[in-house]
Amino acid sequence: MLYRKIESKIEEHLKSKTKKILIVDGARQVGKTTSIRQVGKKQFKNFVEINMLEDSLFQQNFENVRSVEDFYIQLSIEAAGRLGNKEDTLVFIDEIQAYPHLLTLLKFLAQDDRFTYIASGSLLGVALSQTTSIPMGSIHKIQMYPLDFMEFLYANGLGQDVIAFMENQWIQRESLNQSLHDRIMDLFRKYLIVGGLPEVVASYIEDKDIVKVRTIQNEIREYYATDASKYDKENKLRIRRIYDMIPSYMENKKKRIRITDINNKKGQTYRDYENDFEYLIHAGIALPVRAISNPKFPLMESTSKNLIKLYLNDVGLLSSLLFGFNIRAIMDDVSGINLGSVYETVVASELMKHGYRLFYYDNRTKGEVDFLIDDYDQLSALPIEVKSGKDYYVHSALNNLLTVKDYHINKGIVVSNHREVKEDKGVLYLPIYYAMFI
Repeated sequence: MLYRKIESKIEEHLKSKTKKILIVDGARQVGKTTSIRQVGKKQFKNFVEINMLEDSLFQQNFENVRSVEDFYIQLSIEAAGRLGNKEDTLVFIDEIQAYPHLLTLLKFLAQDDRFTYIASGSLLGVALSQTTSIPMGSIHKIQMYPLDFMEFLYANGLGQDVIAFMENQWIQRESLNQSLHDRIMDLFRKYLIVGGLPEVVASYIEDKDIVKVRTIQNEIREYYATDASKYDKENKLRIRRIYDMIPSYMENKKKRIRITDINNKKGQTYRDYENDFEYLIHAGIALPVRAISNPKFPLMESTSKNLIKLYLNDVGLLSSLLFGFNIRAIMDDVSGINLGSVYETVVASELMKHGYRLFYYDNRTKGEVDFLIDDYDQLSALPIEVKSGKDYYVHSALNNLLTVKDYHINKGIVVSNHREVKEDKGVLYLPIYYAMFI
């Protein structure tokens, strides 16, 4: 069984006395159902699971449920005598987005307090917008992603003591020794290939078969594209095209999808496609990094809604598209092969998993900085540059930001595959794997 950090959050919520119902949001195939089952079956005598997407496709028993009593009638049929009380019964409503009206009903189920409930779904942002009454105050929503790098290390047998040692080295701003650095970098490169989708990681751990890994990744990527686009039948081809364009634009200098390339029409702007972008983001299969015009804390105040970069939610899906079965391009750091986009995808996903909103800065005179996040401890913006090659000391745009006193930026970070931790002229140089501790 793969170790998932989110399971401790689920367990903590279920053990609490709160009446709020926990909803686990996230893209398909990231492990929501497995983690909820794992915790729920361990904590509760009675575990009742209902998949609403499956119900909507077949029996449609819950399609017209609009009251608590109607829900209990259908639940009793599904549970077949496995209903006790709040302390011993967990009702798991899976794929709740299939019936948006059930999101409203959660408020009344929470008030009735007859059983303990938990729900999961994808595209919940879209589903909530379709409800007659958003059940704010009655739900607690958390986001789930594919395995991060730390979880991948655990999956590959790295012990908790090693992870703890690495974290202490990070806190002390110390480098790992060469031997451990080489081992972690080897696993990092494998993470670039395998990614963090649970089915893919499990397959890799069991068989070490890259053909199987790539086959599963290709199936999931196609499933993502089809699944996301079906939620808007009128614009499904546009949504699919934007999703398919993400990897190719990762290889461009700007890494932004040009709006004119979507339908090859001049004069169109981001506003013409805003809903399409939002579908991909709400589906959890694209990670947004928004442009800012003024890199000052808090960054949200200067966000440009018209300029956005999208990253795939899983680095394995990206490397599969870019390099196929040729894993040597990554494992051997082949000269002339640019790994910048896969390195950036890892950093973007790590920061998102840690709860950060992501921004980037692009100025004609000052240059472009890959990521900026809010540093709440210092009340400052924190710029982060990602380097995949040997020129990790070259970062003129980052230097420019640090020289503008009005920005009040205290420091910058550069992550690369270089081992040594060093601080020079306000820039902290870190090995790429330390991104898991930022």
